[in-house]
Amino acid sequence: MSPLAATTVTGGVSENPYADFSQDTLGIVILKALLIFVFCVVATLLTIWAERKVVGYMQSRPGPMYTGPFGLLQSLADGVKLALKEDIIPAAADKIVFIIAPIISCTTCFLAFAVIPFGPEVKIPFTDTITPLQLTDLPVAVLYILAVAGIGVYGIVLAGWSSGSTYPLLGGLRSSAQVISYEIAMGLSLVAVFLYSGSMSTSSIVAAQTSLWWVIPLFPSFVIYVIAMVGETNRAPFDLPEAEGELVGGFHTEYSSLKFALFFLAEYVNMVTVSALATTLFLGGWRAPFITAFWPGANHGYWPVLWFVLKVVSFLFVFIWLRGTLPRLRYDQFMEFGWKRLIPMSLLWIMLVSGVRATQQFGDLTQRDRFMILGGAALVFFLLYFAYEALRLPEEEPEPVDPNVPVDPFAGGYPVPPMPGQKLISTSGPSSGSTKSELKEVAGG
Repeated sequence: MSPLAATTVTGGVSENPYADFSQDTLGIVILKALLIFVFCVVATLLTIWAERKVVGYMQSRPGPMYTGPFGLLQSLADGVKLALKEDIIPAAADKIVFIIAPIISCTTCFLAFAVIPFGPEVKIPFTDTITPLQLTDLPVAVLYILAVAGIGVYGIVLAGWSSGSTYPLLGGLRSSAQVISYEIAMGLSLVAVFLYSGSMSTSSIVAAQTSLWWVIPLFPSFVIYVIAMVGETNRAPFDLPEAEGELVGGFHTEYSSLKFALFFLAEYVNMVTVSALATTLFLGGWRAPFITAFWPGANHGYWPVLWFVLKVVSFLFVFIWLRGTLPRLRYDQFMEFGWKRLIPMSLLWIMLVSGVRATQQFGDLTQRDRFMILGGAALVFFLLYFAYEALRLPEEEPEPVDPNVPVDPFAGGYPVPPMPGQKLISTSGPSSGSTKSELKEVAGG
């Protein structure tokens, strides 16, 4: 254990990084960084291929088949195709910001992997050097990941603003509001993990899950995190910043060639990042799933890398599954769910977990008693919540539209589509005036 790991908390887990990087030289650090970059790029290529194959299977079609074995090289071919396309910059764009925006989105998603532990301390082959399978660690490693994710949003916002077009700007604004809303819920879902682990260091959180993964006692936090991570990555059914039915392509409408490829890469690397963070915080990190009883060496050597990758792949499958099954939400539904459901539930859950941790430190209750109290409190909370939803007054229905009253679509200065059965006054635009007697009515809807 590192000399930094001197301060301990309840359960014997250090609040400082558990991993020891004292033998890491500059060459080892560069090698680790290179391997992480290769892992993220290869994971992106395979995830794109898997998404096409899985969604194709769900829709009764084969997906990629001909480019390489089983179509495995299709993603690589698409990347080469994007690189060879013409790079177009709109005349109204802010060129410097337009170029920097995709670079910000792409680089920040790689930076988050710096503190993700892939495995325990191992001996590098053909040397006597022992090093953790992790680039580095911090006493506030999880906060570092959240901060880097927040910076990545600037890439989307700046891309929408610098394009000089309406639809990208709307996509950028949606993205900023969406990330602010769901980052709050995501951060609150992690507070319970910090309370149980006694640390915000990723290696210490993994070490604290030696006997019990936090997904079991902190299952509500896990569910909230999974929902928030889908909203955080702008994936279906929460892909509202790039809703093609409303915003053409959203914030990247004006992008082409490698700049578009960087946004595409950032989206999938972010999926891998949040999946790796969920694995680290809730599923024991690199620890083997339920097989250590008959295989004591499952958590030693390089085998833990396999367990870590399998857990990350399971989360990536959930992303693909959601995209193939759920329709896109309306924007007002999406924001209401974040502010009126996830955040209040996260706050109440933190209060319950804090009470249980207080009884653990200052009371003489057994672990079974604590779980019974926590489970009972959670049950009461959910019963009260569902009772509130069932008894609250329904929202007032809007007044029915009179189909016999014609409506000027440009009365507010911009075109408004008619309601079903409604009649419109035919005009040539907002400057034509809506009260001229020669204007005729046309059927709407």
